[in-house]
Amino acid sequence: MNTENLSKEQHILRTMRKVLASVAKDTATGFGKPSVLSETTIQEIRDCFGIISEREAELADALGLNRNEKPYYTDQPQKSNVINFHKPE
Repeated sequence: MNTENLSKEQHILRTMRKVLASVAKDTATGFGKPSVLSETTIQEIRDCFGIISEREAELADALGLNRNEKPYYTDQPQKSNVINFHKPE
């Protein structure tokens, strides 16, 4: 697989995820009020999120990326430190 194509596909998937999330947020109603979207449309949006997630996982596996990583701030303290041990002479 070509890395250039993967990054373009990943960009498309992220954009689609953001647009779907925005549609869901913009059409959300208050608690107890009926949704402006039909149940079929809501299920189709869920299906789209699932398809996007599956493809993103496939792309991550193809690139050998760890999918369990979480974002962090660079100034955030790390929970682990690397210690180098030297063999005594």
